[in-house]
Amino acid sequence: MNEAAPRAPLQDRRRASREAIERLVAKRTEMLSIYSELAALRPFDEPELLVEALVNFCDVLVDYTAEAHFRLYRFIENASERRRAVREVAKAVYPRISESTDCILEFNDLYGEPGNDLDASRLERHLSRLGEVLAERIELEDRIIQALTQPRT
Repeated sequence: MNEAAPRAPLQDRRRASREAIERLVAKRTEMLSIYSELAALRPFDEPELLVEALVNFCDVLVDYTAEAHFRLYRFIENASERRRAVREVAKAVYPRISESTDCILEFNDLYGEPGNDLDASRLERHLSRLGEVLAERIELEDRIIQALTQPRT
């Protein structure tokens, strides 16, 4: 006998979706706040303070990235989300979100450990590029969030 596992009630799935969105937005807000604090350290002439800020930022950045992937995107991928419009938006934007994840992980590899060599001009370029990547990622995430929060018609 091959029976499909019962699906969670609609109300439970929607609550899980809302909770995933709330956690993602909270992590994203924290990450952006720390990004601003890090950028305010320019011209990056205090190495000890900079290393501490970079490691802290990378920790939060990776947490934010994992929150998005393991909570929100996995929720959609695992067919927990049944609305076609949501799945279509996620399918359309996920490849670009995946590219941004690669950039985030590269940044973390360069700056997430205290012993890494810091070059102020290189850091400036990488931080600027990361800011652009994060801005695009947030726009893409917001498209998914909008689709998730729209009432069914």
